[in-house]
Amino acid sequence: MTFAVIDAAVFGALRANLGAEFATELVDTFATEAPQLLAELRAARQEGNADRFRRAAHALKSNGSAFGASRFAEQARALELGGLPPDGLSTEALAQAFEQALAELRRLCAK
Repeated sequence: MTFAVIDAAVFGALRANLGAEFATELVDTFATEAPQLLAELRAARQEGNADRFRRAAHALKSNGSAFGASRFAEQARALELGGLPPDGLSTEALAQAFEQALAELRRLCAK
């Protein structure tokens, strides 16, 4: 299944409901908190802590979904449901998807 980096309808509704300024503030919060959650995800995988891993993946999925970051949210969902991966490749792919989503969200906020 192919997902857009950002679902324009979801992000547009967020901006319409909350206002452009507040939506931008939320994107800034996402930009600060997601890297912390990604670090949590990496640490949990290294420790072998499946519950901690699942909680971090769930939080990332939920945050991404709220912004319409479809690809990012789907990758986080797969990690949430898939359990601890044998290597860090999937967590690094999620980090790359986050960077793409954040760049697109910032572009949309600037409009």
